[in-house]
Amino acid sequence: MPADLAETLAAIAAEGLSATERGQVASYIPELAKVSPAHFGIAVITADGTEHVAGDADLPFSIQSVSKVFALVEALDSHGDAVWARVGREPSGSAFNSIVQLEAEGGRPRNPFINAGAIAVTDLIAAAHEDRAGSGAILRRVRALAGDDSINVDGAVAYSEAATGFRNAGLANFMKGFGVITGPVASTLDVYFHQCAIAMSCRQLARAGRFLAHAGRCPSSGKQIVSPERARRINALMLTCGHYDASGEFAFQVGLPAKSGVGGGILAVAPGKASIAVWSPGLSPQGNSLLGTRALEQLSRAMGWNVFQP
Repeated sequence: MPADLAETLAAIAAEGLSATERGQVASYIPELAKVSPAHFGIAVITADGTEHVAGDADLPFSIQSVSKVFALVEALDSHGDAVWARVGREPSGSAFNSIVQLEAEGGRPRNPFINAGAIAVTDLIAAAHEDRAGSGAILRRVRALAGDDSINVDGAVAYSEAATGFRNAGLANFMKGFGVITGPVASTLDVYFHQCAIAMSCRQLARAGRFLAHAGRCPSSGKQIVSPERARRINALMLTCGHYDASGEFAFQVGLPAKSGVGGGILAVAPGKASIAVWSPGLSPQGNSLLGTRALEQLSRAMGWNVFQP
């Protein structure tokens, strides 16, 4: 018998807010290094639209690589399956900013959720727009999915990333040498840094991810955002590739499609049941929210939401 959701969230949030082992914030991005690791928020939106929140669920944070889900939706919408000529669909088994596999595999990234793959996807979006308009397209997509035009880019975070993103620049230039990046590297990176700097709360993020929990359809508007087949495939990629070189462990422990970001956020999907967003800035060594992962494991177990559960 599944536990009571409200009681479960309250208990998870209380534990998350009081935990002493919290991981390390992403200090290599100066603006993220300023964020207190004491924060913890969680939001769950069930199939009937009921919103359950606890902790710092309404405090905006930089979604970072969670944005890669929305960028992928944008690129698939405009370019269709041509996206897969640029990026693969396999787990990387390497760190999110690794260059090793790119050299071994002809400059084609393993999947769209590691940095190299996301930059390749962003290049497709940037090429379809002038100047910085590509980041605007992703932001509009996020706002539309969340039903909230107040969502914006944190300019300080975007500047901080651009000023210190040397490894991402290295990945982009390496792919440019293989013809995987076709547009100007500087323009592609500008869009990429701005999409990663989108700031959202757990509540807003859970709202934006609802279509993935409901076969590509937005339950509140009834609009089909992506086809059911595409929604299944995005969920499959989130399950197998959404946590970098800890994706297998996340699937083993939590059993939900999910995408993490080094801002400490995670967007997770319980197909047919709920959209979930959790935020705790302290990260594991692999770059995933330490307490966020623990919270999702507790939630999945308590509610019987693990996709492998009979």
